Formats: sequence, structure tokens, C-alpha cells
Amino acid sequence: MTCTDYIPRSSNDYTSQMYSAKPYTHILSVPVSETMSPYPGQPQYQALQQSQPYTIYPQTTQTYGLPPFGALWPGMKPESGLIQTASTSQHSVLTCTTGLTTSQPSPAHYSYSIEATNHRINPKTCCCTVAQCLEYLSSNLLLFSVQRVFLWDLDETIIIFHSLLTGSYAQKYGKDPTIVIGSGLSMEEMIFEVADTHLFFNDLEECDQVHIEDVASDDNGQDLSNYNFSTDGFSGSGSNTNHSSSVGVQGGVDWMRKLAFRYRRVREIYDKYKTNVGGLLSPQKREALQRLRTDIEVLTDSWLETALKSLLLIQSRKNCENILITTTQLVPALAKVLLYGLGEVFPIENIYSATKIGKESCFERIVSRFGKKVTYVVIGDGRDEEVAAKQHNMPFWRITNHADLVSLHQALELDFL
Repeated sequence: MTCTDYIPRSSNDYTSQMYSAKPYTHILSVPVSETMSPYPGQPQYQALQQSQPYTIYPQTTQTYGLPPFGALWPGMKPESGLIQTASTSQHSVLTCTTGLTTSQPSPAHYSYSIEATNHRINPKTCCCTVAQCLEYLSSNLLLFSVQRVFLWDLDETIIIFHSLLTGSYAQKYGKDPTIVIGSGLSMEEMIFEVADTHLFFNDLEECDQVHIEDVASDDNGQDLSNYNFSTDGFSGSGSNTNHSSSVGVQGGVDWMRKLAFRYRRVREIYDKYKTNVGGLLSPQKREALQRLRTDIEVLTDSWLETALKSLLLIQSRKNCENILITTTQLVPALAKVLLYGLGEVFPIENIYSATKIGKESCFERIVSRFGKKVTYVVIGDGRDEEVAAKQHNMPFWRITNHADLVSLHQALELDFL
């Protein structure tokens, strides 16, 4: 693994490095209705009259004709029989060494046959406790019960962010562009402050990963309680000229180990503060974040609150998973998720960055994680996720406005999704 040369950049450069504009036209497909003629000799029946009227939500931009949750999706496999029988050809037997001695009553090894995932226990280096092993293995065994996976885009789908910075949201909805852009810039500044200060973005910017566990195999499990990251000599840039030879060659074993340490600490911080990002901030910053989030919700007419209704409904289902795939680099994406209060909805292992490999490749990784018998639903606003969904024969739900978010929640409530 190598990293490109580090180029110092000012805070004004952050926007262009994180986000790419999406200059595409939304193409809405409208299903063709067919009129069925009666068979010869078939009597004409009068249409049944509904005893009690009901109100249909007006959906002018998009027509959805999705089957119910328990039914089949077009081109998708049945939902029954999803739990596969373990076999050596389809599953990996992972052995976790707990470090217990044979004199102790509890067994020193646990072997489970579970579906292979991106997160793996390394039998050679694992030094966790029995409880930690069982917790990890239990969480992975839950993959067997997952029937439906929702793949979410972040910007302009769950939150409004990129279009705040460009002013396009203000133009589309008739908002004051000065206030809108100012709010976007304030949030962007806070995202990078958290990423730099708490999540090692200065070290990891040039060493971006798709998933938090991508370098976990290089972690030797060393206790990091008293580890000093600021003095270990690690450099994430392409230049190591100012460091001693003890740093190690970039991409070498020592360098990769220190990289893995940083991603391990990022995971620990995310897990600790995912429901309380204010704990990372000073009292002044906490208050500023609360005001900023409130202001953005007002400016965007409660966009995030509307999206959260669907996310939380999916989260409440035992057989469904929310997965986030974003074109933002992984570390600032984690900071963004924390600051927008989405940490409880998206565990860190369910967040993927498509910056390096694109969304289609991310979809492939997720399919390999959950299996091909699971039904996948893609929710986003961009052409890239729509194309990726089509390539994998996944249903795509387009988000272009508030009405699409409301319709999504209604479809979930009615078990159409």
C-alpha cells in the first residue's frame, strides 16, 4: 500500500477535495399501464364501491409500484430459506484465542462457523476476552437473519450538505443564499475540525480506506492505553525526510502497523461518542453545533428529521440493515455522521467510502458480506448509485425532494419495502 505525495492545503480547499458535483439530469421512469379486454362471453362486472373513502398521498414526480415486503422483487430471489447451512466451501471457521490458560475452567478457544465478513478475528493476534469474542461472534451470526439491506447515499439523500455549499439548494427552494452557504461552510469547518483533532485526518488523509477494518489485519493487538500517536514518527504523506529511519518504509510492516493503530483508535472514538458527539467538543462548540443543526433543519424544512423516520423504522426491524455508502473520504465521513447525529443509526462497520473504488465496487463488497440471497434496496439522489444499483439488479428509490422522503416512509410503514 502506498500513499500519494502530501500537498499542504488550506481550509478553503476542503470542499473540492471532499465532494464532486453531480451534473446529471434525473430520469424518471413511468410504468406503462395496460388495459385488459374481457374474454369472449365473459360478463362485465360492476366495479366494487369502496365503503369508506381514503386519502392517497399525491406523488407527482415519481410513480412507485413496489411489491410488499414479503413478496418478490423483480429479478430478486425468494426471501425464504435465507439461512444457509454452514459448509467449508461457503463459510470460514474462525478461531479466536482468548488468552486463557488451560488451568482455567473456561475453554481457551472458541470455533464458530460463520459467514465470511469484512471484519475478521485474526487467530494469530487476537488477545480479547471470552466475553469480547462471544459478543463479536454473536453479532456476526446475526448476518444469517438479515433479509433486506438498505444502501443509503448520504449527501442530498439523508442530509443536505453539498448543495448548501454550492448554493444550489438556496436557488431551488428560494432561500437566502448568503445564509444557506454560510451554514454549509460552518458545518464543513466543524467536520474537518473533528476529523483533524480527534480522528487523525492529518495522518490519514492520504491513506484513505474504504472500510474501517481494511487495515485491521496489520494490527498486532498492542495495548494503546499509553501509546503516544504524536511521537511514534508515523507520516501518512509521501515524504518521510523529516523522520528517523525507525519510522519504517511507507507500506512496510512497521508503517502499516502504525496506520492500523490509528484506524483502531478512530473506531474506538466513534463507538464511544456515536450517541453523544457533544462529549468530543468544548461547551462552546457543543452549543454552536446545536444552533447550527437547528438552523440547517429550518433552512432545509426538516429534511434530516424526515429522512430519520425511515432510517429508524428500518432499524427497528430485526431482519433489516441500514448501510451507508458515501463519496466522502472515510474519516471526514465518520465526522459528518457523528455531527449530524446519525451515529446510532449507522454502526461504524456499516459505513463505506466510495472515494477510492466507486459505488459499484462498494456494492460488490456489501453483497459479498451479506450474500446474494438478501434483497437489497438502494436509496439515493445520484446517477452513480442508480447505475450501480442497475448493474447489481437492485431496486432504486430516487430522492429528489421532500415528497420522495415522505413517500419512502409511507412505503416502509405499509411494508412495501
